[in-house]
Amino acid sequence: MKITVVGAGAVGATCADNIARKELAEELVILDIKEGLAEGKALDLTQTAALLGFDTRITGSTNDYSKTAGSDVVVITSGIPRKPGMTREELIGTNASIVKGVTENILKHSPEAIIIVISNPMDTMTMLALQSSGLPKHRIIGMGGILDSARFKCYLSQALNCSPNDLNAVVIGGHGDTTMIPLIRYATWNSVPVSQFLSEEQQQKVVSDTMVGGATLTKLIGTSAWYAPGAAGAALVESIVRDEKRLFACCVSLEGEYGQNDICLGVPVVIGRNGWEKIVDYKLNEQEQEAFNKSADAVRSMNDVLKTL
Repeated sequence: MKITVVGAGAVGATCADNIARKELAEELVILDIKEGLAEGKALDLTQTAALLGFDTRITGSTNDYSKTAGSDVVVITSGIPRKPGMTREELIGTNASIVKGVTENILKHSPEAIIIVISNPMDTMTMLALQSSGLPKHRIIGMGGILDSARFKCYLSQALNCSPNDLNAVVIGGHGDTTMIPLIRYATWNSVPVSQFLSEEQQQKVVSDTMVGGATLTKLIGTSAWYAPGAAGAALVESIVRDEKRLFACCVSLEGEYGQNDICLGVPVVIGRNGWEKIVDYKLNEQEQEAFNKSADAVRSMNDVLKTL
């Protein structure tokens, strides 16, 4: 198994660190356009092997895509991060050209790869990767919903004073502060609905905090978060390479599912060795479906910007 992480910044390096620690691949390649950055991160990670007990071979490369040849899974994290006050949508002009170029270069050397998109705005970048690659839809996956769902569980665990590992909670829709939809109705604490423990006001606060989870961190640390996004990317990689069949909220191509067509948006999907295998229908109620449709409309507006670039 060979895995490539494109982008040696904070998110990419954290994702690579998690992949190496879990020994998800025999070979891990980190690629970046900045001279020496990927090589340095790769060497630094390699020097943790004797301390952490993994044997993954880690290689860094400055823009030499031949080093990525034969990759089974490629994680794209490259692009500029958010700054305080900046929306994910404002990144589209710069990051679109980066993601398109990366996708095309990767496929020259790894035509059978499954591509995971983390770069923002994630829904639009996933659509771009799908369009520019020509790959079957099951091999293009946007990571955002996994991260948003982890944040949802974080805020629920704080409200309930419980372990986040005892919670089931999912966020669907767009990966944006106004487009994501935390499905509070489906959230459970060891199979018991959280509505039995939290007031309506408490539930709505958790939902609101989840939706601005990324912006909250950007304001606090001055740039996009990286620990949780990197771990979320690695969790998706793990489900693919170990064929775990985990049910994750991921951004995938919709062809009638959840009432939408010609768009990549976050829905519950089963993740296995061949990419995403099937979409699970959560039977949204009228209010949830309306929110999902509005989310799709907002993402479509972002996607339309691609036509002007």
